Amino acid sequence: MSEWYNSQKKPSSNFRKVLQERSDKTNTRRKLAKDETTKLSKLEGIAEKLKRGENVQNRQLQTWLSEDEYAQVDIEWQEQLEIREELKDKPDELERYEKKLKQATFYYNRAEGYSSKGKHTTAKTFCSKSESVCEDALEILQEILHYDGYLRIWFDRDISFSVGEGLSADIVSLPRLVTSRSNERLNEDSRITSKKSVKLTVVERAIDAVGRD
Repeated sequence: MSEWYNSQKKPSSNFRKVLQERSDKTNTRRKLAKDETTKLSKLEGIAEKLKRGENVQNRQLQTWLSEDEYAQVDIEWQEQLEIREELKDKPDELERYEKKLKQATFYYNRAEGYSSKGKHTTAKTFCSKSESVCEDALEILQEILHYDGYLRIWFDRDISFSVGEGLSADIVSLPRLVTSRSNERLNEDSRITSKKSVKLTVVERAIDAVGRD
C-alpha cells in the first residue's frame, strides 16, 4: 500500500517541482543596469528609514518611484481614510451588543470594588449580575453575526461559537469592537495602517519590481 501510494505521488511532486523552477526563473532578477542598481540601493535605504519609523519626504519618494508607483501611495492612503470614515458610522446592530457589554463591565467593576473592601456577599451579587448580562451579550452576538457575517470585521478577534474555542459568557473572553478603548481589546481594525506603513508597502513592491520584466 505504501509503495503504491509513493509511486502515485511522485508524478505530482515532479510536476510541482517543474512549476516551482519555472516560477523561480520568471521571478529572478536579470542583471541590473547602473541606474537600476542605484534605484534599488536608494529604495532599500528608504525602506530601512520607514521601518525605523523615520519620516521620508514625498519629494524623495517621487524621485525614486515610478509615476505609477508614487501615485499608488496616494491611492492606498485615500483607501485608509475611507476605512477610518467608515468606522465612524458604526452599524446600529452592534449597539445592542455594545450596550450589554458596557453594562456587564459596570457590574464586574462594582464586584471588584466591593471585593477589595471585604464586602464579599455584595461582590458576589454584582458578579452574578455581570455573568447574567454577559450571557445576554453572547446571545445578541450570535444573533447579529448569524444574520450578517460581514459584521465580524468590527470585532477585535476571530469569533467561533464552537465548543472549546475560548468564547464564553464572561467579561474577559467576550469580543470587543475594534473601536473600543477597553483594555480587554486584543487588536485594532486589521485594515487600519499608518501613512508610513502605506509608503513602506509601496516601496517594498517597487524594490521587488526592479530588474524584473
